[in-house]
This record gives sequence, structure tokens and C-alpha cells, in this order.
Amino acid sequence: MCDALQVRWTITPKTAPRPWIACSGCGGPKAFQSSNKIRLNANGRKLDAWLIYKCSDCDKTWNRPLFERRNVRDIDPAILEALQSNDLDWIRAETFNLEALRRKSQRVDEFAEFDIAKHVTRQVSNWTRVEINLLVPFPTSTRLDRLLASELMISRTQLQTLHDKAMLVIKSDRADGLRRRVKTGTVAILDGAAEIYHELAWTPRATAVTP
Repeated sequence: MCDALQVRWTITPKTAPRPWIACSGCGGPKAFQSSNKIRLNANGRKLDAWLIYKCSDCDKTWNRPLFERRNVRDIDPAILEALQSNDLDWIRAETFNLEALRRKSQRVDEFAEFDIAKHVTRQVSNWTRVEINLLVPFPTSTRLDRLLASELMISRTQLQTLHDKAMLVIKSDRADGLRRRVKTGTVAILDGAAEIYHELAWTPRATAVTP
């Protein structure tokens, strides 16, 4: 779109999901949070790996299995290096592995707070549309309508009105993408002349840059 100002919003959740596990110290289920530490145990050429969690109330630990009795030769060298070096970036990514957490816990708490970084990827003069591309490196419970309403500083009712009038178009793998969780690859295209909003209003909201 040659007439579109293109921006990328990177959405990063602040807090990793917390599984509820039976805590021996508290005597019942409690939320556990990652300690960001890996435990490894080698038995010959076999390796066990756990991510250590701590009870949010009493600091009792729970070792979440990453794998057990895995032959070292079958482990991706990059993953093996991350485990051995306690790589914090790799660990943080693993703490957001909801599928793995839900296999171990019937309840997993998620948190809506996030950080957002806005970057202009294509600047044009006298643009008529804003194209917002989402990059979401870790799963978050934040819905797209809430994100857009908050960052564009309008109500969700106003946002829905723009969508109903085709002045806001959502490109997503789901027809109801506006009401779904934000995810990488989702694109929101906003008419620059939508309602009373114009370039002077949309630019700082979409880009965090004052025109």
C-alpha cells in the first residue's frame, strides 16, 4: 500500500504464566513462578533437564520436566548449549510454553500486562491509511480490540464502529480476529480519515512519534 504509513508494534508480556501445583509447604495448590534456573542430570549419555519453579508463597520448588532420559546426541546443539549455560533468553521463551505447562497443570494463570514498542517501518507523506503489523514473541492473553482501543486512545465501542464501517480492517487467520488474542502476523489497517480522527491524531497514537 503506497499510501499507507506502516508501523510495527512489538507486544511483550511482562509476566510469564504461572502454573498451579500442589505445594508440600503450603499443603495445597499454589501458583508457582519460574526461578529462571535449569537443573540438569547426566546418566552416561542420557540427560534429564528441568526448569525450576518456586511457590509464590513459601518458595518450595517444583522441577518442571523439559525432557527425561534424552540421548545427548538427539538434543539440538543450540538447545544443549542454552541449557548448559542457563541462557536467560531461552529460559524466558520456555516459560511461555503454554502447551507444555497445561500438560502439567490444570490451571495456569496468565497476565495481561505488557510492554509495547512502536517502530515506523515505512514512512510516507500525506498518508491516508495506517497499517499496524503485530509482532508478539510470546503468548499473551491481551485481546486485539483491547490493545487497539488502549493504544489508539478510543473506546472499544468506537473501535467496533470503525470496524463495522470498514474504516478498520483486520487481517488475521480468524474471521473474528478483533476479539481474539494478539498474535504475530495480525495486521490492522486504519483509515486515516476515520471519523474525527486524522493524520495529526493517529500519528502519535500509532507510532509514538509526534508529527
